[in-house]
Amino acid sequence: MPNAQSITLALIALLALASCGKRPTQPEVAPASELDCMARAMYFESNRSSRDGMIAVGSVVMNRVQSDAYPDTICDVVGQKNQFAPGVMSKAMQLNTAPLIPGAAKAVAQGERHPRIGNSKFFHAAWYKADFNNIHYVLTTGGNAFYEKRRPEHVTRRNPVPASEGLTGG
Repeated sequence: MPNAQSITLALIALLALASCGKRPTQPEVAPASELDCMARAMYFESNRSSRDGMIAVGSVVMNRVQSDAYPDTICDVVGQKNQFAPGVMSKAMQLNTAPLIPGAAKAVAQGERHPRIGNSKFFHAAWYKADFNNIHYVLTTGGNAFYEKRRPEHVTRRNPVPASEGLTGG
């Protein structure tokens, strides 16, 4: 009579064999409406200046989606009052002026993040001088300065970091 250890090993082997030949799963594609909302945030907030800027804006959106402090969908985050550019959900976009946006929106929805964004949920125009003691800057790209809010004693970068580009794939 087989013991519990041999039964466990047999089950593990059976599960391993059952998974052989299966295609790797593709990243989940967000619904078209969610991709449109992501594209809108990128279009109106990234100055359409660089892929890095677009990916960074999208990373902030996704950090908010994943946070309990914000809504659970891309459209609900982007559509929050006074959080993104006025008219972000209603103004017309001319994507022919920003051909990288659809691909960048899809990439972020499928999991790409800017490598320096961390847990940042905030940004402002790079030229703006914010005067708060709880802003910890992590990235400047695409015309924006990205930051985390921290307790003042944990802030080590009180000024925007030098701009960087070319860090995202695509």
